Amino acid sequence: MSHPPRHSSIVSMSSSVHSAATVTPTEKQLPQQPQVQTPTQTTPGLRVPSNRKTIYDRHLNRSRNAESSRASFAFLFGEMVTYAQRRVTGIQDLERRLNEQGYPLGLRLLDLLFYRTMSSSSSSALSSSSTSASPPNRPLRVLPLLHLIHGPLWRLLFNRPADALEHSVSPDTPNEYMITDNDPLVNTYISVPKEMNQLNCAAFVAGIIEGVCDGCGFEAKVTAHNQPTELWPSRTIFLLRFGESVMEREKVLERAGVK
Repeated sequence: MSHPPRHSSIVSMSSSVHSAATVTPTEKQLPQQPQVQTPTQTTPGLRVPSNRKTIYDRHLNRSRNAESSRASFAFLFGEMVTYAQRRVTGIQDLERRLNEQGYPLGLRLLDLLFYRTMSSSSSSALSSSSTSASPPNRPLRVLPLLHLIHGPLWRLLFNRPADALEHSVSPDTPNEYMITDNDPLVNTYISVPKEMNQLNCAAFVAGIIEGVCDGCGFEAKVTAHNQPTELWPSRTIFLLRFGESVMEREKVLERAGVK
């Protein structure tokens, strides 16, 4: 009985493969190496660590006492100034761009500041077994807002409070307040040419302050001005001008006895 045609074809193929696989003793067959694809070919986009955790999985209070490298900050801020310097029409335009870069950071720092303050107050309340401690509220008056910027916000950014907080003594400008920093960190590693001596890169910090004010509901315009002294050549004054609606609300709250 003859084999089916399919079986005969398989036998003939196996015999041909066996004859083709016969090599001389001097020849060696290398095993075929598997092809490995790079991660960029299999997973396009952002790289994910092997533990599948990113910076977004880190707790916000984990790095509250950590300090950033000054060298890294100087490099990043220098690149930000270079980026803002492209296609500007003058010093005011450059300071405006630096202000716009700092504004969204101020909005986010405000939420982070209140979150960490709330966490610390709740933990202290639990340790003291007291339920009378209430979470911090956003300021309703101008003076508590300025103390928030002068103290906790400056410590969060620069690990120290600001050097001075003043109110304008002129009766024509009751809406103007001044925060003084004798040695701004943002100006430490910036070399300003002589033809641009009016430039103050602390406009970036002014944008942060403006974002905090707007986030608390206080319409304000914040600018940075050079006021050097013999002892502090980089002394900077941040001038805060609050809107008319803010000052009208301030008078109403003052008559109501709200602090």
